[in-house]
Amino acid sequence: MKVAIFNLGKILTGDLAAPTAVGDTIILTAGKIESVGTGGSDGEYDVEIDAGGMTAMPGLIDSHVHITFGDYTPRQKTVGFLESYIHGGVTTCISASEVHVPGRPRDPAGVKALAIAARKSFDMYRPGGMRVHAGSVILEPGLAETDFAEMRKQGVWLAKAGFGNFATPYEYAPYVAMARKYGMVSMVHTGGSSIPGSSGIWADHLVKIQPDVSYHVNGGPIAMPDADFPRLVNETKVAMQVCTAGNLRTTLLVAKLLAEADQNERLLIATDTPTGSGIMPLGMLYTMSHLVSLGGVAPELAVAMATGNNARVYRLNSGVIAAGRDADIVLVDACLGGSQSDALSALNNGDIMGVGAVITDGIPRFVGRSRNTPETTRRVKVARCRIPQTFAAEH
Repeated sequence: MKVAIFNLGKILTGDLAAPTAVGDTIILTAGKIESVGTGGSDGEYDVEIDAGGMTAMPGLIDSHVHITFGDYTPRQKTVGFLESYIHGGVTTCISASEVHVPGRPRDPAGVKALAIAARKSFDMYRPGGMRVHAGSVILEPGLAETDFAEMRKQGVWLAKAGFGNFATPYEYAPYVAMARKYGMVSMVHTGGSSIPGSSGIWADHLVKIQPDVSYHVNGGPIAMPDADFPRLVNETKVAMQVCTAGNLRTTLLVAKLLAEADQNERLLIATDTPTGSGIMPLGMLYTMSHLVSLGGVAPELAVAMATGNNARVYRLNSGVIAAGRDADIVLVDACLGGSQSDALSALNNGDIMGVGAVITDGIPRFVGRSRNTPETTRRVKVARCRIPQTFAAEH
């Protein structure tokens, strides 16, 4: 499918180094971004979308989602939550481990099988068009190098520390090292206990473990002591993920410390849902607005923290609007009836952005109106379509 998005007011790239792009048109071909520039529409595309002056940004990447199997969460007994997140601009979810599977196994064979099964179950399943990177092995005592080798061969590339039956968090260190040896991205629960069976993990543990990502560093939902945050910034290179279902005050502290250290590339935005805090289809948008309006983060940088930063740490081809990257794009604007005139001004004001269209894998999933955000001030529409599909949200 060839898609043209034209009449854009602004293009946010998701790249911290160059957060905006010059132009008003994005061309998508066969699931990839073909070009970013100017030119408008000339009638040669399968679908032509008139953005009406709205802002384009990469699809949001929620790097902390507790998926199970299918589009269902037993924690909240809700069906269709992932498809609903699409309407909040989230085009990719990354598993924070399948820890909420009822009666989940805790032995090495069981956690290995769970990760492989979850990974394979989402290989071809895309709820609402979303990419779901599932299968995050829950590190447990007894896992051996042969287990990591087998999991990697079966496509598992995520490893999670924090829920294993270890006497102390320091014991995770050799398992994280094994995961890294086999090319896995490792994440460690950070802060106080979140569910029965988990324990507090603080800065000294993380310094010794050296994971790739400190999960919900602002607390999931309970934060570690303030004195620990400078240690993570100064003594490690760990990516520091802040989540909506966490402590807002320490979210702002993390942003401040990383900005002062000129290390904004280490800040990742996610939600940590579904959990006891619930389901948050707009969680990414809220955390972005908090960082901008309360934390002084430039709005275009907040977009990058929710897109390109996650893509870099998790080695994804999405998250950035540039030629050759995955064609996951969201059109956003100020919400109708608010005090602001565009998407970036809305974030500065502490408002969420309205979502007007979502494209994943180069395919429009809806054009016109999100069912979860307020209506946008500007109007986006399908100007021409050679496919028997309206792409309207109600369809």
